[in-house]
Amino acid sequence: MPTLGRSLIDALKAHGAQEIFGIPGDFVLPFFKVVEESGVLPFYTLSHEPAVGFAADAAARFRGNISVAVATWGAGAFNLVNPIAGAYAERSPVVVVSGAPGVAERAAGWRLHHMSRAVDTQSRIFREITCDQAILDDPVRAPADIARVLRSAREYSLPVYIELPRDMVGALTTDVPMLPPSPVDPAALAECADEILARLKGAERPVLMVDIETRRYGVEDKVASLARALGLPVVTTFMGRGLLSAHSEIIRGTYLGAAGEAEITELVENSDGLLLLGVILSDTNFAVSQRKIDMRRAMLAINREVLIGYHTFTDIPLDGLVDALLARVGDRAIPVEPAPRLHPPSTLVADDRPVEPSDIAAAINDLFVRHGPMPIAADMGDCLFTAMEIANTNLVAPGYYAGMGFGVPAGLGACVAAGGRPLVLVGDGALQMTGFELGNCRRYGWDPIVVVFNNASWEMLRVFQPESGFNDLDDWRFAELAGPLGGEGHRVRTRRELAAALEHAQATRGKFQLIEVMLRRGETSGTLARFVAGFKAARDRKG
Repeated sequence: MPTLGRSLIDALKAHGAQEIFGIPGDFVLPFFKVVEESGVLPFYTLSHEPAVGFAADAAARFRGNISVAVATWGAGAFNLVNPIAGAYAERSPVVVVSGAPGVAERAAGWRLHHMSRAVDTQSRIFREITCDQAILDDPVRAPADIARVLRSAREYSLPVYIELPRDMVGALTTDVPMLPPSPVDPAALAECADEILARLKGAERPVLMVDIETRRYGVEDKVASLARALGLPVVTTFMGRGLLSAHSEIIRGTYLGAAGEAEITELVENSDGLLLLGVILSDTNFAVSQRKIDMRRAMLAINREVLIGYHTFTDIPLDGLVDALLARVGDRAIPVEPAPRLHPPSTLVADDRPVEPSDIAAAINDLFVRHGPMPIAADMGDCLFTAMEIANTNLVAPGYYAGMGFGVPAGLGACVAAGGRPLVLVGDGALQMTGFELGNCRRYGWDPIVVVFNNASWEMLRVFQPESGFNDLDDWRFAELAGPLGGEGHRVRTRRELAAALEHAQATRGKFQLIEVMLRRGETSGTLARFVAGFKAARDRKG
């Protein structure tokens, strides 16, 4: 019979996990020992628990499957709350495994170290930011609980929480079963698919919009086939930028409302048959709409639910819906002209003028033309809005939750899961939060290229409130820190220096490359400037 610790590890792998990120602590040491000695899954330790959560989140996003974040109870797991809240908001299936006091310790009557209020405080907090939870205090019941929780993570594409008391790790148990998918009413699925197709057929201006669940449920190729079969123009949301990057010929662009291309805005906002697949109705996706989208004329599939006008279909998984639609339209492809880029990606004039944020996008576009696209992990701030000006490529970023500190650890997660050397875009404020995680690259042979937007400022906050001085930051001279951390740093000020540094970084393998781009305070990308203007205008209209 397997031990509970080994049974859990085997179940994680069987359900799709391909790595574990974690930080040791006394309550989780017995489980870490089993992880290390079993060799079932690669195991990466980082320096602070928020980075563990961000890295696991990014790995889950890139792979479209679960990833695992492990920490000790209390002082460790509480540091995971913010990244797991972000993963919940953005529908990323991270499995949190927390070591915990043993069952016997809990019954001793002592207040236990790392305990804040009560023994169950941590589990109650995680109940708010996960879709399913299990406390493995009974080795007989544990396999069924693990199976239920892992199925929930996959089916809802949301984080889950598993608490493992340390004296249960070696308890004998049974293997974790693989539960069948939750049942779907075939009649409801058929009616839903038929109604969507009827609406699309009757629309004069149908449009398909894709967002994050399209990646989470692994249906990008099928969605591309559906779009071709129906002859639908395809756009991504702000959060969904980078989706269908393998099918760029059918992507018209990214909908950014007033901040984006006028042709895309008109296409979406004037559609009388807007099909939204996996789209989160968030302010970052729609607050800058020039006019409010009439959801009564739209069709929305999100969170295992489909809304069509005033009709609601429950328990309809996105992958099942796409399969049902494809079964009805077949594998034909309506002959349409390939969707051209309305505005081709910018290119850089490599002269001695100071670098502006949009120049970074232009320089990266040129790099991609010469050497091929790279997966991108972007932090929040102007680095993410600049990414909207980069040619369509695989991208992860906290576009809705908008938490800072995501970029660098997400880049480390990308080193494990993205299938290629990643490019990290991060501002100096966010780099202060999690940048020292780059010191872990040397141990694992990771060599991301990190581009730092350094304006000695929280510049995105400044654009909302320019009169405040607290947005000013010191110059931390990050390029000089790269060497001691095991990488190589370059500080650039001109467009010519930027182009040369990117080319050198691309050619240099085996150590991370950090390019610190010095920007003047007050300068932002054109996309961010338009987004802020549109956001303020929408807020004023509501006021």
